[in-house]
Amino acid sequence: MFPTISWFNIIVFERLRALHRYIYDIEAERGRNEQCIEQILRAEKTTESSQSTEDSSTSSQQQMQLKNLYKAGLTAAEQEERVLRLALSRIYEIRAIKNERRIQARHAGNKETIGCGALMKMLLSAAQTLPLHVGRLGERAPPLCGAVPADAGHIARPGDAVAALVRVSEKEENWILAEVVSWLPAQGKYEVDDIDEEQKNRHVLSKRRVVPLPLMRADPRTDEQALFPKGAVVMALYPQTTCFYRAVVNRLPSSAADPYEVLFEDSSYADGYSPPERVAQRYVIAIKEGKGRAT
Repeated sequence: MFPTISWFNIIVFERLRALHRYIYDIEAERGRNEQCIEQILRAEKTTESSQSTEDSSTSSQQQMQLKNLYKAGLTAAEQEERVLRLALSRIYEIRAIKNERRIQARHAGNKETIGCGALMKMLLSAAQTLPLHVGRLGERAPPLCGAVPADAGHIARPGDAVAALVRVSEKEENWILAEVVSWLPAQGKYEVDDIDEEQKNRHVLSKRRVVPLPLMRADPRTDEQALFPKGAVVMALYPQTTCFYRAVVNRLPSSAADPYEVLFEDSSYADGYSPPERVAQRYVIAIKEGKGRAT
């Protein structure tokens, strides 16, 4: 008897096959680009040499040739960018399909309990593999890229990671890392699960008690405006926990893979702040006070 092949596996296989083709195309385009660059460098040296000998007719011809090489190089670079973006789109599709399969398994009651150590590794991996925003020239980072807030009408989708303000006792509320189960439009509320499965808690919360986490990382080299500035007061996930606490940005990421360095508010220290801690972009969000009031 042949094993059952699920619809999810078929779709993922198709996306992987397309991605495999794009990888070969990228290598071919990169090779053409390198040849263009070598030709441009040689032509630039030849043109400089002609200009130094004051041979105007030869120099003019070489400048025209160089201009044509620049155009060819630009066209080749644009083609490589096009193929790279196609490959990225397939990767994002595969991620979305795998997330959908995980959500369906959870709804079917196949939710697997994850230990604390495994959960911390999973959260780190989720932060490191969060898609990087690669914008075009002059394009601004979109909502939920780095520190850019969500649009006012944004509704988080099932499976999205959020910070949720939940009551943990009669007098205490905490911002926890949670996952959206559903949006209840009639009530204007979210149904969310505590990401820490050992807690086994599900909460129904108003929209103001839920803050969507970034869906993309910002690259400091191209989208610095999409990062919190040094000195900004934020909420950050305390290392090795699933709770968010107030912190001050001490140092920005220097590359897309780097975390923030933050100082958590901590009255046990003389200056009121903890030693520097490293927190990934995914887990640093705008501060909210009290019952969801933004500051």
